[in-house]
Amino acid sequence: MKFLRRDSKMYSRLGKNRKNKQKWQKPKGRDNKMREKRKGKPAVVGIGYRKEENKELKRILFVSNVKDLKKAGKDKVVSLKSIGKRKKIEIAKMALENKIVVKNLNIKKFLKKTNPKEGKK
Repeated sequence: MKFLRRDSKMYSRLGKNRKNKQKWQKPKGRDNKMREKRKGKPAVVGIGYRKEENKELKRILFVSNVKDLKKAGKDKVVSLKSIGKRKKIEIAKMALENKIVVKNLNIKKFLKKTNPKEGKK
């Protein structure tokens, strides 16, 4: 749910057809219906709207070298950090052998692209 300030759909300077201007600002006016949480008016930010913490994020292991990849088990999902091509190839080969899931890399496609002979295996 995106919370927008009052009248943001009415005025250009508040965000009508301008995404970067669409920001939350708490309604403070005396006669403001949104502040009173009236039915039919947009929702006001409150603690009850908080999302549950992402359970998948706890399973993700950020990897920057082969040593980190050895720590990953079958239950972990691996995400590669910004690394060079040589290390990425080593990690991809090892992940393919150990059947470890890499979230931000298609291993077979990457190996095929970097070295056509490796991708055919």
